Amino acid sequence: MFQNLTDRLTAIFSRLTNRGALTEADVDAALREVRLALLEADVNFKVVKEFLARVRERAVGKDVLSSLTPGQMVVKIVLEELTALLGGARADIPLSGRVPNVIVLVGLQGSGKTTAAAKLASHYKSKGRHPLLVAADVYRPAAGDQLETLGAEIGVPVHRHDGADPVDIARESLRVAKDRLRDLVIVDTAGRLHVDDAMMDEAARIIQAVAPDAVLMVVDAMTGQDAVNAASAFAERVPFDGVIVTKLDGDARGGAALSVRAVTGRPIVFASVGERLDALEPFRPDAMARRILGMGDVVGLIDKAQAAFDEETARKAEERLRAGTFTLDDFLEQLRSVKKMGPLKDVLRMLPGAAKLPKDFEVDEGALKRTEAIITSMTKAERAKPSIINGSRRQRIAAGAGVSVFEVNQVLKQYAEAQRLMKRLAALQPQGKKGRRGVRLPGPWGFPG
Repeated sequence: MFQNLTDRLTAIFSRLTNRGALTEADVDAALREVRLALLEADVNFKVVKEFLARVRERAVGKDVLSSLTPGQMVVKIVLEELTALLGGARADIPLSGRVPNVIVLVGLQGSGKTTAAAKLASHYKSKGRHPLLVAADVYRPAAGDQLETLGAEIGVPVHRHDGADPVDIARESLRVAKDRLRDLVIVDTAGRLHVDDAMMDEAARIIQAVAPDAVLMVVDAMTGQDAVNAASAFAERVPFDGVIVTKLDGDARGGAALSVRAVTGRPIVFASVGERLDALEPFRPDAMARRILGMGDVVGLIDKAQAAFDEETARKAEERLRAGTFTLDDFLEQLRSVKKMGPLKDVLRMLPGAAKLPKDFEVDEGALKRTEAIITSMTKAERAKPSIINGSRRQRIAAGAGVSVFEVNQVLKQYAEAQRLMKRLAALQPQGKKGRRGVRLPGPWGFPG
């Protein structure tokens, strides 16, 4: 979403850091460009004004302009202020010790509230919770059906009672949750096309009936300042604890995400970064600021890797590597773990320096699928001992996978190279006393070249 803004800011600060010395006029010129970039990204003009005032106050100080690297000091200041603008520290939902906990979602129709409810349930399920989804939107046609479909996809039950009062549905869900041994209730309330008294009143009555641990406002990042205005109106009438920003993977300019915290005073808690139901991430202001400035998000990348790679499987694979028995089955397991991290293009965008990639760069997302097809077309014996794969076997494998013999040869070459590399890395790692290991082997080992 922030690609255009990132490109603009990267170019501005690149020129700034290439200067040996800076004057106050240089800083002002750069900040004027930053102002235009933020406004074009649909950031609230009052937020832009206050943000740049704070940056300038710090950037034209004697310690900055007289330093050996003034350009880098200015970039550091912008990073810190952008992090503060986005909320500073990561905000958590304060769930109490009662059972069940309750989260109520509010927001306008079309903001992605129902899908956000399912994504939130999927997120908490992965953390060991047992959620119950509640279809309290009785006005939008098929809203309950949509929630049930999404719930079935992630294995989470849905409580609905079509035609009943939404307040009664929400209140009844607490009893249902206890009966079904569910420790978290997520209520999907009704929205409207615009803020109105009926929606506000109903949301307030639901909140009063279930006394939630948290009320989250769902805003669509693609609606720009309309999303900020709606969140501001809600904050005045129906106080909420945090914000879920949806469609951050879209083509909008991103100003809503940069403005909503400053305008409403409520933190962004989660960000939806894709269509998949596991594409909901806790919002980390520091990481988002670094990504906007083209600095990558190494911590976020590590989190993705940890979620995708099973620790026990990785440990066993490491042991087989040390023993020289790392097979194509292990190679395939690593490839499948890479796929769990999401689109490769998004993963690469999280690397430091990714802002320097061509704007229209493409990643062959089908490479992993073709590699998987090639390996699964092999027999068990061939996967265990690739050296037996001769010319006729390669032709058979290629036909079974629907690829060329050349692509089969490439996969076998990648596997052999990965095996040699990991053997060298394993040999370099010292074994401590009593079998204690040094640094763990990096993964994924099966990442295609």
